[in-house]
Amino acid sequence: MSDNESGMQKHYDVLIIGSGPAGYTAGVYTSRAKLATLIVSGTLPGGQLMTTSEVENYPGFPNGIFGPELMMNMRQQAERFGAIVVDDEVTKVDFKKRPFSITTHGEKYTAEAVIVCTGASPRKLGIDAEQQFGGRGVSYCATCDGPFFKGEDIVVVGGGDTALEEATFLTKFGKSVKIVHRRETLRASKILQDKALENPKIEFVWNNVVSDIKGDKKVHTVQVKDLKTGKEKTIKAGGLFVAIGHEPNTSIFQGHLDLDDKGYIVLKDHTRTSVEGVFAAGDVHDHRYRQAVTAAGFGCMAAIDVERWLSEKKLRKQN
Repeated sequence: MSDNESGMQKHYDVLIIGSGPAGYTAGVYTSRAKLATLIVSGTLPGGQLMTTSEVENYPGFPNGIFGPELMMNMRQQAERFGAIVVDDEVTKVDFKKRPFSITTHGEKYTAEAVIVCTGASPRKLGIDAEQQFGGRGVSYCATCDGPFFKGEDIVVVGGGDTALEEATFLTKFGKSVKIVHRRETLRASKILQDKALENPKIEFVWNNVVSDIKGDKKVHTVQVKDLKTGKEKTIKAGGLFVAIGHEPNTSIFQGHLDLDDKGYIVLKDHTRTSVEGVFAAGDVHDHRYRQAVTAAGFGCMAAIDVERWLSEKKLRKQN
């Protein structure tokens, strides 16, 4: 290992961009396989789970575990097997020449293989109170947090498939579910619309946007504004689920990797991207499941694919 002055090597077998469940799990597998592994954690080390209070649906924790604690455990596990984690952000990639080069705010690294685990960020409402009540009644994932809202009046924002799926799911727990939508027609598929419109627990608040959220330790009321009349009204609510879509964190890969029309990385042949030697795992390509356990699963798959690819490459060189 060639060390620089700071005592840290610059070239790795595998460089993992991002550090949610996908990135850390990939790091556990590659470092256990004795591959020199660097994880560049990104803007939010630990990913979306760092903003989640309790996680009850990750296997192995019968009493639940706090999101940040789960992510610290994963990080320590990857480090235990030798993965190096740097809290920095990748600003530029060059996948055209070998080895690949990756530039961060503070450094430039090279790697034989790269696993992209930059995830996706939920779209926000963009109001001040949203931040204030994050993890205290404001959520971006019904599957993750729905059971915490038993017997509550719940507000869901959105009009697409995700919003209606989440609202329908939340009727299992909530006393009532109000869907606030800025238009008077839904974008969601017909079958989901019919299901929601027929559900006695679901009510629609058309042509409205959420203008404020109020409460003390947690959400108590949601203020909505009618876009036609400009009138505001207050809705009693113990929880607010924002379901207006996700943005994959892929801007730095534009022009380097094939992305779909929504910006998600396109995979071919399991976890491979359009560039040989570059792999992807987690919410950066998976807009269907978006769970910690599926991201971890994809991280494992990408690491195994990388290990095999590097072994094959080595064999080809020897022959």
